[in-house]
Amino acid sequence: MSTPHRSPHRSPRRRSLSGSALAALITVVAVCAGDAVARVFPYGHRHRSINDLGNQFVPFHAHLWDLLHGRAQGGLLLNWQSGYGTSFLPDLGTYLTSPFAVLVAVFPRTDTDLAVYVVTVLKTAAGAAAMAWLLRTQRRGPGWAAGLLGASYALCGWSVIEASYNPMWLDGLIAFPLLCLTGEWALRGRRPALAVLVAALCWTANFYTAYMATLGAALVLVVRVVLTREGVRERSAVVGRAAGATLCGIALSAPVLVPLFLSSRQAYPGWTRQFEPVPWPDLLARLLPATYSFSSPALFVGTGTLLLVAALPFHRAVPLRTRLWWTGLTAAVLLSFQWTPAHLAWHLFATPNGSPYRQTFVLAGIAVIAAWTGLAAGPPGPRALAAGAALLAAAAWAAHGSALATGWGLGLFCGGLALAAAAWWALRHPRGAGAAAVVVLAAVLVGQAAATTAYGHRGKLAGLDDYPSWGAAHTARARALAGAEGWPAYRTDPGRPALSGNDPLLLGGEGGAYYSSHTPDVFTRTMAALGAGWTSRGRNVQSIDNPVTDAVFAVGARLEPDGTIARAEVPPLLTLRPPGTAPAFGPSPFANQELLLGARVYEDPVAPGVCRAGTRAYLWAPEYDATARLAGGPAFRLNGRAPRNRAALQPLGVSRGGSSPLVFDAPAPARWELSCLDESRLAAAVAGLRSTAPTGLRVGSSGIRATVPAGTRGTAVLSAPAIAGWTCNGRPAAPYLGLVSVPLADGTTEITCSFRPPGLLPGTALAAAALLLLTARAWRSRRRAEPAVAAPGA
Repeated sequence: MSTPHRSPHRSPRRRSLSGSALAALITVVAVCAGDAVARVFPYGHRHRSINDLGNQFVPFHAHLWDLLHGRAQGGLLLNWQSGYGTSFLPDLGTYLTSPFAVLVAVFPRTDTDLAVYVVTVLKTAAGAAAMAWLLRTQRRGPGWAAGLLGASYALCGWSVIEASYNPMWLDGLIAFPLLCLTGEWALRGRRPALAVLVAALCWTANFYTAYMATLGAALVLVVRVVLTREGVRERSAVVGRAAGATLCGIALSAPVLVPLFLSSRQAYPGWTRQFEPVPWPDLLARLLPATYSFSSPALFVGTGTLLLVAALPFHRAVPLRTRLWWTGLTAAVLLSFQWTPAHLAWHLFATPNGSPYRQTFVLAGIAVIAAWTGLAAGPPGPRALAAGAALLAAAAWAAHGSALATGWGLGLFCGGLALAAAAWWALRHPRGAGAAAVVVLAAVLVGQAAATTAYGHRGKLAGLDDYPSWGAAHTARARALAGAEGWPAYRTDPGRPALSGNDPLLLGGEGGAYYSSHTPDVFTRTMAALGAGWTSRGRNVQSIDNPVTDAVFAVGARLEPDGTIARAEVPPLLTLRPPGTAPAFGPSPFANQELLLGARVYEDPVAPGVCRAGTRAYLWAPEYDATARLAGGPAFRLNGRAPRNRAALQPLGVSRGGSSPLVFDAPAPARWELSCLDESRLAAAVAGLRSTAPTGLRVGSSGIRATVPAGTRGTAVLSAPAIAGWTCNGRPAAPYLGLVSVPLADGTTEITCSFRPPGLLPGTALAAAALLLLTARAWRSRRRAEPAVAAPGA
């Protein structure tokens, strides 16, 4: 094989480093070029924060910044700022345990969007570098080729289109080659302790994509074992070493994983859907550059790489058995995408709520390894290249009728195929053409990947929600909230309308809004019973703009839509209710608010749709999707597109009596209720709760403490959702209408509540056992490696 000149004196480690560096460089150039062409942040005016990127990842990284700088309300176990107090360790493990996440701390907080973008690019580059390193570990081959193929893997369509706005998935992009690398160590009986630590790192960074990466790495190891080892005993030993290291690594990550899994089971169910395979023309169309679809696998991996994969079955320099196994594995993984049982196995036996092909990066990685397997034996010959090109041309022809195939995509694919075929052919000839061929291959990859990145932005911005990067509106709101802060004496809520689903994390305060994969079922149902709205089918719960619920949750300051702060006298976080059986919620949110407050504060309308003059009118119409108003007053938009969205209880203003009846600006919904708040009654109820509240309240990062006079009877209610993990006065906390409560017995003078995520202790015990086993094994290996010392006089 003729290649560009390389020094014969460079060590294998240095050559691997050069290949990894090249892979990372090409990846960064392609990603940044695509973003710049699309004119998205930080290169242009278009928003980059699509869907969960703006709703979850940026706010959670802002909260991580607060934690790292000592400014957050709460700690690693409990987040006081979101959802009126929710478990944080599962969110940490889902969104923030990547080693790259802490880099956010070196940026100004107002540049969190930029920090997340930099982290995203670095993760993508790290995936490229890790794959290049893996390829040089598996087989000898030129560093430039490993660099190109490593970049091709990291620039796959899944990475630049889907994972780019779900940055936690990019940890899986890194995990796949790293876990394959641990398989190589197991194959050679090397680095058992490091293999455990790598597995632990991958599973801690993001368990979801690490699970998929582990499945893919296991398939790769099976092929490697079959092709390089003989006999059941030898093969079983390799598989046993790999499995043991992986399981031990997973056990080390158990303090994060076990609470995370338990939290997922306690989350609001959200959306349940059935998997439906995409039509084959659509699937083949996603092999092309510059295509986009939310519900099909982004299979693009670079035409140069695809040509090597397609040529592999015909590459006679590679042993037939090797060709059959790697071609078969690549085809089998692709076919598994279209088979429901395999789809479920890839996704932890549950079809995802969003895009249904999240394992696509594994196929890209296997394809790159297959391409490297052929290239390590030399570039394919003319016949193999022609046969491979014919296969790809047939795939493009089958895809051209799909609505997903674009003129740009077909043009880039065909042009790239011709250039790649010429470049791979040129690399079989005199050295003079070698450097030029490598440049051509790199240019094809960068051009196609940049086009795919830019086209993906176009598709996402057209079809998905987008959120602005930090600007003047964010700064103004954050300053207003900081100026009103009074925690823990009272909460400060960022209010509605929101800039994101997690404004308390993004802007500050301690509000009711919360959006996560772990939104607790008890929280969603409690807030819905009180009139809250939601999006994302109940996972994105909104704050309630209502003075009664503000009193219940101790919200003493609320940011208004005009940027001002509305203040109110509210009870403290911990209040008392009289003795008696705990009530139960009913169908009316107004009656439910009164039950939780412990007083009647609403009046029924004096006539249908008419509140008494001087009372405040509130409308509950959870399925209504239009505007409503009091006659002569401003219109208010309700967003009730069921089942995805639920409209929030809406304040309509002060009633003027018969002259201001309720007006629906669209046909009235089947279910609605108007109620009229008497503010004097509310003030009296608040005064009563304040007068009997426990004293000496102290709030810590994961608990509270207060005192009550001896002989106090009844129930102490903490204005926090009764999520699993709360313990009060030595017992699991009892729920009181969805909130944490403590029944007070005779002689109780102190109330102490603490929160510990379920599964933390068992997970820690499992990790400790794994660490003990790993230490013992390392000690044993070291003892075996020590040379025998001769006895004196021997």
